[in-house]
Amino acid sequence: MSKKTVVVGLSGGVDSSVAALLLKQQGWNVVGLFMKNWEDDDTEEYCSSRQDLIDVMSVADRIGIDVEVVNFAAEYRERVFAEFLREYEAGRTPNPDILCNSEIKFKAFLDHAMQLGADRIATGHYAGVREFNGEYQLLKAEDGTKDQSYFLYRLNQAQLSKTLFPLADIYKREVRKMAEAEGLHVAAKKDSTGICFIGERPFKDFLARYLPPKKGEIRRLDDGKVLGEHDGLMFHTMGQRKGLHIGGLKEKGQAGGGDHDAWFVVGKDMEKNVLYVAQGHDHPALLQSDLVAEQLSWVSGRAPHTHWVYTAKPRYRTADQPCEVDSVDAATCKINFAEAQWALTPGQSVVLYESRVCLGGGVIR
Repeated sequence: MSKKTVVVGLSGGVDSSVAALLLKQQGWNVVGLFMKNWEDDDTEEYCSSRQDLIDVMSVADRIGIDVEVVNFAAEYRERVFAEFLREYEAGRTPNPDILCNSEIKFKAFLDHAMQLGADRIATGHYAGVREFNGEYQLLKAEDGTKDQSYFLYRLNQAQLSKTLFPLADIYKREVRKMAEAEGLHVAAKKDSTGICFIGERPFKDFLARYLPPKKGEIRRLDDGKVLGEHDGLMFHTMGQRKGLHIGGLKEKGQAGGGDHDAWFVVGKDMEKNVLYVAQGHDHPALLQSDLVAEQLSWVSGRAPHTHWVYTAKPRYRTADQPCEVDSVDAATCKINFAEAQWALTPGQSVVLYESRVCLGGGVIR
């Protein structure tokens, strides 16, 4: 019987390299695929794609697999980047990694791999997949500090049925040790951050090249007093503290925070181009005990039960928050939290969990 073929998305990082290594050790016929998705200003300064490809080739040579290079720049621009810009233009704060996973890594890449005759695809994501009662479940990774299920909540049954996550039960420190033991030179390579496939760059300058910034007033929420000027609403997000340049404007005797309490972004008026701020980390305008999500996506294809206790992540870097689904239909889902949440941000995703199982989620309205 011929070996089954798995196409592994290789990025040049340690995670995808070890994912490929593990699958090879498990007896799969492994093919590496390197995706080139950004071409606008692919310079050495920001985009590391040239170095990443060199690293991919070196790893592939070391573990003995073939690599194909594909260019999904057109798909990325159309399906991910255009939406990213639309969201910023509407005053929201999108999460490009989520779009990137659902549209590129598990759509364009998956389709391409199937055309190559693959049985499965695999990535170096820290997440798990299992079949349970005839249904595929998306699971949190064993390494909770690295778990990436939040970014994968839009995956559906068809996508999960074809996907392997070799790092599901392995801790990051073990991944680096495995790479080192195997002589992979990427063992100590720094994890990539920044926008999915675009890399780390001065974000404000980058965004301003695509969306013309429009200056406007910064006003105090409590009384509407003008405190300063913003460079463009798209550069600001809920709960933002840095970069407002209005420190020390507190008047004596003013209600709210203390004399030197920091200012935080608490809202935007898109029509009037006004940025609203308030003083103090725990200003009531920053605390909310419920939210409405739209653009819903449920892993099982079914909406969760209402009035059951779940946990949710209203942003990636928060601990799971106890909540219940108040109401859900085809278009929207209302979630009530046990405790008020800080700086819920329109455009970010809220992702629902039942223990280790990721149920899906939606975009905060």
